[in-house]
Amino acid sequence: MDVQVLKEIGLTEGETKVYLALLKTGAATSGPLTDESGVSRSKIYNVLGRLIKKGLASFIVKEKTRFYQAEDPAKLREYLDKKEQDFRKQKESINEIIPYLQLKQQLQEGKSEAQIYKGFKGIQAVHEHMYLKLKRGEGFFYLGIPSFQDEKYDLYWQRDHKRREKAGIRSRALFNQGTPKETLNNRNCYKYSEARYMAIAIKTPAWIMGYKDITVIGIQDEEGMAVEILNQKIADSFREYFEAFWKLSKRFN
Repeated sequence: MDVQVLKEIGLTEGETKVYLALLKTGAATSGPLTDESGVSRSKIYNVLGRLIKKGLASFIVKEKTRFYQAEDPAKLREYLDKKEQDFRKQKESINEIIPYLQLKQQLQEGKSEAQIYKGFKGIQAVHEHMYLKLKRGEGFFYLGIPSFQDEKYDLYWQRDHKRREKAGIRSRALFNQGTPKETLNNRNCYKYSEARYMAIAIKTPAWIMGYKDITVIGIQDEEGMAVEILNQKIADSFREYFEAFWKLSKRFN
């Protein structure tokens, strides 16, 4: 029998030897398993513990002595299924953290770059980059937020404002005229947050976010997309635009 496949699915050489010994001996103490498997007495308990954790072995106690036995070989399928589930979760976690790692790399290398993020999760990720760069007391701005946005976006921004509030990060936002008053009331109810209407009645389907040396241009349509630009001069330019519009606006009542 080709036992290489057991190693390929994640069993170590020692685990493979002990597992095959369990299948051959049936319920046995550590002594016979050591002799049958060739795994040293100093390592046998550690190997058996790993096989039990993987669901491939178990033990019973008779007269204060442990007798180890192999589980039904069909358990190998369950073991593979669990590994597959764990892999999917790890892949999802990696996908979520990649944008943060990319931003850290950009900051380290001092590059001037632009990245495109797509979809609802992409817009979330690019917004949450600011938590990596902003400290308590610092802030960001949003310029030209459209008057309408899907419910999933609105709920996300409400949840994020609670997180931002705890982090002590400041937010200033200029919404297009026609945005429901309930939306501005909500944004103004959080600490360190102020939302106002644009003083000029223009419609901008895309919004601009800025902080430090980062500028983000986003659009929250059905597909959703955001462009993140790492460049100090561009960031300074858009900050000047925002400050000019902010001065023209009035505090929301």
